Amino acid sequence: MGVGQAAGMFWRWWAAGTTSAVGSAVGAVALPLTALTVLDATAFEMGLIVAASYVAWLVIGLPAGVVAQRLPLRGTQVGADLARALAVASVPVAWWSDRLTVAHLVVTALVVSFATVLFDVANSTFLPSIVDRDQLQSRNSLTSATHATTQLSGPPLGGLAVQAFGAVPTLLVDAAGYLVSAALLRSLPARRVDAPDRWPPVGEMIREGWRFVAYHPVMGPGMWAATAVNFVCGAQLALYPLHLVRELHAPAGLVGLLLAVEGVGSLVGAALTARITARLGTARALVVAAFVSVGGAFVVPWGTGWPAYVAFAVGNVVFAAGVVVLSVTTRTYRQIASPPELLSRVMATARFVSWGAIPVGGLLAGALAGVAGTRATLLVFACAAVCAPLALLLSPVRRLRDLTDHDRAAGDRRANPVPAGR
Repeated sequence: MGVGQAAGMFWRWWAAGTTSAVGSAVGAVALPLTALTVLDATAFEMGLIVAASYVAWLVIGLPAGVVAQRLPLRGTQVGADLARALAVASVPVAWWSDRLTVAHLVVTALVVSFATVLFDVANSTFLPSIVDRDQLQSRNSLTSATHATTQLSGPPLGGLAVQAFGAVPTLLVDAAGYLVSAALLRSLPARRVDAPDRWPPVGEMIREGWRFVAYHPVMGPGMWAATAVNFVCGAQLALYPLHLVRELHAPAGLVGLLLAVEGVGSLVGAALTARITARLGTARALVVAAFVSVGGAFVVPWGTGWPAYVAFAVGNVVFAAGVVVLSVTTRTYRQIASPPELLSRVMATARFVSWGAIPVGGLLAGALAGVAGTRATLLVFACAAVCAPLALLLSPVRRLRDLTDHDRAAGDRRANPVPAGR
């Protein structure tokens, strides 16, 4: 494959993801506001919707790696986009026919969740096939920066669109984004699957990927740190709209703006990841990023009135910046350190565990907030965020400057074994 052809494939891949992400960012505001303003959802119902949005990682997260390895990536991605578009578009249809319920929103979130699992595993597996190893971190940083930009622009647009047109009609923007993404991905060449004469049993393939990640001295702790962070993210996804609307009494436009500041933090984190990891080393940067996220989580729920809006914005920015540095660094290391034949299963395993924590956090936060309130619940989950840096400090990562130092040391030990008796 020529350099120009590979670059063209990357930019089409990037454009598809960007278009889809813009729609999703708008939908991320419109869907919870539909539940809150149209259906008067409770805190627990909000937690259910968030849990449904991510529960597929627990159900099919591990098999998704095997599916991505066996099926054409293009077909998997296009099919997932079309399924998501139909699911989201069903909400306005149900609303216009006066049949929309919270249960419908939960089912919609479930369909989108299952399709997203297959899409994301296929997407992350595809990237190393068109990007050189030494460009992976910069491309991952670009992807995270793009995601941050869509998170920055999408929620304010979503909030304004909700105010202008209503929460339900705004979901059509999300559906349109998935359709455009499917059209762009359809233009990419289909990947040929080099299938053996007989595939190993699915369970055996899943266990092989699981063992590689879970028992890896560096990859494993990185996965558990990401799991702790995502557990907190699940609570935030469930409670942020509720906290802003019912605790802080923010109007829809301001809700969109305050949710969007997460994109500022993500953009800052993505822009600085390469610089931070070069200065500190990837291993040390992980530990620092984890502590930064903890600090941001504690700032979010403080204050009342306008000071509360400022605290929410600052805490959201700081938390998101730390999360992105952690995410880009661990994702890049997995793509570099994994054997090619295991990559899809490694990515699926890591996301099964870490993203599977999101619905658990959302459900627990929704249940706890119904009793203790959103402010106290957010503080409880900020305490839980401390598990992220602890997972790293209690592992070999604390002794490394760069994550790849472990691989070099292991290679040296294999090349120069210590003689018996020494």
